[in-house]
Order: sequence, then C-alpha cells, then structure tokens
Amino acid sequence: MTDNTMQKVFPSKIGLEFVVPMGLVFSSVVFLTASNDNTVAQGILLFTMLVVVHLLTNTNYTVEAEQLIIKCGFLYKKTLDINTIRKISKTNDPLSAPAASLDRLRIDYGKYDHILVSPREKAAFVRAILDINPNVEVLGL
Repeated sequence: MTDNTMQKVFPSKIGLEFVVPMGLVFSSVVFLTASNDNTVAQGILLFTMLVVVHLLTNTNYTVEAEQLIIKCGFLYKKTLDINTIRKISKTNDPLSAPAASLDRLRIDYGKYDHILVSPREKAAFVRAILDINPNVEVLGL
C-alpha cells in the first residue's frame, strides 16, 4: 500500500476540439469589434477570453489522502471519497464535465453517480486511485 497522505495533482488534458473552435470564434469577434472601435465589446471579449483560458488551464484532479478533489477553475469543485469509486472506464462522452478534452475517463462512484474527467496522464491517475482503492474496476485503459 502506498503512502496515502501525499498529494498528487493531475492537470486536465486540453483538447484541440475545444481550443480550435474557441480560437476561431474569438479571432472572428476580435476582427469584427476591431473594425468598429467598440471598446465595451472588446473589454467583454477580453474578459471572456481570460475566463476561458483560466478554466482550461486550471482544471485538475487532486488525489490526497483518500479523497479525489476535482476542480475546474473558480467555477466548480467536487470532492469524492476514493473508497466509493466502483469503476473507471475510457469514454469520449461529450456531456458537460470538468474536463478540457473529449479524451475522458468516466468515474462511477456511490450507487448510481458518475463524473467525467480528462487527466493528461491517465495511467498515473488510475494508478493513484488504485493505490488507495484496489477494488476499482478499470475498463478500456
């Protein structure tokens, strides 16, 4: 059994399927607002871009003690007891989730609950969970 008191942080993978469309939308809006010299629209756009970048770069999954802490910027934080995790499986489910990529893992916990995550280092993430709860069923990895 590994020392469960050590904190391990796993950043989310950032997928091009999010970055490219957002980049196209933002660059189009920048072009349109620049030609109109609309400083209010430019300010709103800059603020929105900063929020999106913050969410993409500050989505992570922390394994600490017997807890999994899932964070998506300043908007979302959930703590799961790792001992309630039943199954981890690979998925590309596009549902809204604290994940910055569609290359995801589905974590089934409790009786019927699940959450989608996208750790950059999936194998290390799953190992960290299994170190605490070796009874987790792992599918598709």
